[in-house]
Amino acid sequence: MRVPRVEFIAIVAGLMALNALAIDILLPAFPNIASAYSIDGNSVQYLLLSYVLGFGSAQLFFGPISDRFGRRIPLFIGLAIYIACAIAGSFAPTFELVLVFRFVQGLGAAATRVIALAMVRDTHSGRTMASTMSLVMMVFMVVPIIAPFVGQGIIMIGPWQHIFWFMALLAVAMTVWTAMRMPETLNPENRRELAVGPVLRGFQLVVSNRISLFYTVGTAFFFGSLFAFLNLAQPILGEVYGLHAYFPLAMAVGAAFMSAASFLNARIVQRIGMRRLSHGALIAHLVLSTIASLWFFTHDVPLWLFMTVLIVIMPLFGLIGANFNSIAMEPLGKVAGTASSVLGFTQTVGGGLAGAAIGQAFDGTALPLIAGSALMSFITLLLVLVAEKGKLFSNPGDAPSH
Repeated sequence: MRVPRVEFIAIVAGLMALNALAIDILLPAFPNIASAYSIDGNSVQYLLLSYVLGFGSAQLFFGPISDRFGRRIPLFIGLAIYIACAIAGSFAPTFELVLVFRFVQGLGAAATRVIALAMVRDTHSGRTMASTMSLVMMVFMVVPIIAPFVGQGIIMIGPWQHIFWFMALLAVAMTVWTAMRMPETLNPENRRELAVGPVLRGFQLVVSNRISLFYTVGTAFFFGSLFAFLNLAQPILGEVYGLHAYFPLAMAVGAAFMSAASFLNARIVQRIGMRRLSHGALIAHLVLSTIASLWFFTHDVPLWLFMTVLIVIMPLFGLIGANFNSIAMEPLGKVAGTASSVLGFTQTVGGGLAGAAIGQAFDGTALPLIAGSALMSFITLLLVLVAEKGKLFSNPGDAPSH
């Protein structure tokens, strides 16, 4: 059965969107969940960390498993785990159990991302693959913008547990759609033996290559700023600035600018070069967040100023993340698939832990977020300098395309 291209893109984007949805849709419910379990506001941030740790860890395994058994069976197992844990989370009697279910839900969600991308690789190549992935990412990047609105709408008409049920029902719908319309994309002759060796070799290749290692670790630290924003968006925008039910609107503004920068990056990176774009954006992020931190430390910060800083800083993520990943992958050649899962694990888990550390420093002001972002970009810059032997912006292997 051949799936029409539009439907193929919709299914792949929908599978990947389940992961972004599970992160962002819960943010408006943080106060409700903290109240339900009588925990302090900073502890509720572990709902994000537990999910991210599960999601990052399982990326190492679903790739090799799907290479051995095909795409469909591991995908449906991951979706079943995602659905079961979403339902279980709504009934959890303690906050600790919610964290356990969130962690396991993240394990299942890893299948949706890893296998969705594998399906694109199985069925497309060259410019067609690049075009398809661009369209998938266009759909995928809309989810972080609309998910908080959905979560806010749910808790306005019902208890916060309904958010977990919404995640489960959406995943059920995607499971049925995929089962009925998406055939197995991995040809039998392309299946590989299941072995630990390829994953270990992937780690070895990343660790033994200076560029890959330091850009991977640098990306993990830099993503710590983004995870910190996810942890603190609701406390800062909703509580500190009193936006409450309207905080998803302010959050969406930052996400929209970041998405726009990602599209801009895709259009100009061949002309300008990955290193010039990403190094310039990293230095700009460090300078802006440092200046903002000093101002925030000595002055009261009104909402308009915080939003201005957010609008200026958030687009820089769109100019750094994809380029850093591409630079890290450059030296890894034919093991790109395995290495990609290693990079995904390191960056997701490392970024999640760094973001959680910043989130736990929340003191009722926006200063920890901005100061933490400045620290993360400073550490990232040091790691990039090591990777590039002290030379920024220029590299013979990153010449502009003509």
